[in-house]
Amino acid sequence: MIRPQFKIDFQPAGSRIDVAAETTLLAAAQLVGVDIKAICGGIGICGGCRVRLVHGTLTEAGVDEAAELGPESLAAGYRLACQTRASSDVRVEVPPDSLTASQRLQLEAEQTGVELDPMVRAFDIELEAASLDDVRSDATRVREALARVDAGDVSFGASVLARLPGLLREEHWNLRIAVAERRAPSAERRAVSILPRHSRLLGFAADIGTTKVAMYLMDLATGETLGALGAINPQIGCGEDVISRLAWADHTENGARTLQQRIIDTLSDGITELCGRQGLHPDQVVDAVVVGNTAMHHFFAGLPTTQLGVAPYTPVVTDALSIPARDLGLPLAPDADVHLPPNIAGFVGADHVAMLLATDAHLVTGTVLALDIGTNTEMSLMHGGRIVSCSCPSGPAFEGAHLTAGMRAAQGAVEAVRITGNKLLVRTIDGRPAVGICGSGILDAVAEMLSAGMLDERGNILKSHPLTQDGTLVLAPAPHDGSRREIAVHRRDVMEIQLAKATIQSGIATLLSHADLSPEAIETVVIAGAFGSYLDIRSAIRIGMFPKLPQERFRQVGNAAGAGARQMLLSHGRRRIAGEIARRAEYLELSTQPEFTKRYLKALWL
Repeated sequence: MIRPQFKIDFQPAGSRIDVAAETTLLAAAQLVGVDIKAICGGIGICGGCRVRLVHGTLTEAGVDEAAELGPESLAAGYRLACQTRASSDVRVEVPPDSLTASQRLQLEAEQTGVELDPMVRAFDIELEAASLDDVRSDATRVREALARVDAGDVSFGASVLARLPGLLREEHWNLRIAVAERRAPSAERRAVSILPRHSRLLGFAADIGTTKVAMYLMDLATGETLGALGAINPQIGCGEDVISRLAWADHTENGARTLQQRIIDTLSDGITELCGRQGLHPDQVVDAVVVGNTAMHHFFAGLPTTQLGVAPYTPVVTDALSIPARDLGLPLAPDADVHLPPNIAGFVGADHVAMLLATDAHLVTGTVLALDIGTNTEMSLMHGGRIVSCSCPSGPAFEGAHLTAGMRAAQGAVEAVRITGNKLLVRTIDGRPAVGICGSGILDAVAEMLSAGMLDERGNILKSHPLTQDGTLVLAPAPHDGSRREIAVHRRDVMEIQLAKATIQSGIATLLSHADLSPEAIETVVIAGAFGSYLDIRSAIRIGMFPKLPQERFRQVGNAAGAGARQMLLSHGRRRIAGEIARRAEYLELSTQPEFTKRYLKALWL
């Protein structure tokens, strides 16, 4: 009798495995390197291995498990991984507090210095105490004191006024007022927060990626980055890429609201943690800038997204937005705004604008190709004063998804492969035993297999090579004790890379054709994004993803979108430039280009 097997998909790790029906979720997670806490050794009494069912069916909870979780958690889909088995193919979400190890998240980037010109400034004032002889309102006396220190005419919202009387008297009539610049020439300046005198004014910047979220806490007076924090985008449990997430929002009751709340919760937790690390308070965070692709922008802002998922993929708005933080539920200063820079089109968002801003790619007089590689790859070609942008749905393979032993970049992921003669060399993140392969690892593996003659031009693995076994390349055999699975490259893994590289290769070719340029005309290739930071340029050129150019023309810049968000937080002038970049950019919809499909089909070949 053949025992049934089920596929278990662990998110946000992006790891998948087929296991026998009697295998617990905890045991399956251990086989694929998803380090779920199991302090009690898996007997169901510590509650550390909580996971949440997203799709499929699980075995019924026993009495002890139900008692440990409680009815509300059970109703929300939470289970103990050590006590639960699959009864169909399932997708489960592993919350951050159930993990023992974190994924590698790209937070750093090349930084260009900017002149400090924040939208919110601090004014210290000292007042005479109220008395029977002077019964002016608190707001009036503060407004008059601000006028004396050249703050201009300042308005006060109800949320700021509610805190004014108590803090005025606690601080003995000495205060620091955070004042936002005018939004328009005719508008008043606005008090964002009231604080004890000499309090630091802080800013918060975030880059909401489809897979990962980068967050930064800034000192607005010095421009210093006080802290940085990375997290997995919790929306992944509802879809790995933009299109599947848009579909989930469209077909799930309150789906878009759920996705919005998930990202707001992540940002709120990040703000609280970053401030707590410095001994500071979120009330001191008086300004924020958030970037992301157009779909992430719309989800975050609470804008309709249905129209983004169908042709012609029209955004609700491409102009910059300012949204009160309190309307979003973010724990910032009482009247702080969140600035969302402009988008370019339905699939080229403010994150790409921020990347172009941070790298100053838009200023180069020569020919520059700028790419932000991820699940959705955004790219721009700068030439002759023009900026032409497009979007390529490169898919989640570069994040380790849809691979036989795929995982995201966490401890134990194969990140680099080299083949020398008949010798195979493999490097894993942090030198841990191999438990899967991430995007940079599979890219390396395919490039090395191609160079070693293991692959034909269609991507088939040749059985004649000494290192291949039954049409696979084994990178790390399974240990004899069965504690981990075999890590191997299969034909379908090669195909995933072929599909991903083909869309980028054909997107670049289409941009060049549109500008009547050859690949050799490109003087600089700027590569941004987490995956772009770790990929091997030689491997990408070898499989045809990038043009065959000298390596010195390539520049890997890290999380440039996050760097651009920080620049806009520190400088009103940089916000204006971001707006100019978005207005200058010409969007090229690849699906309307007659030659794109032909180029794509040709680019599938190795």
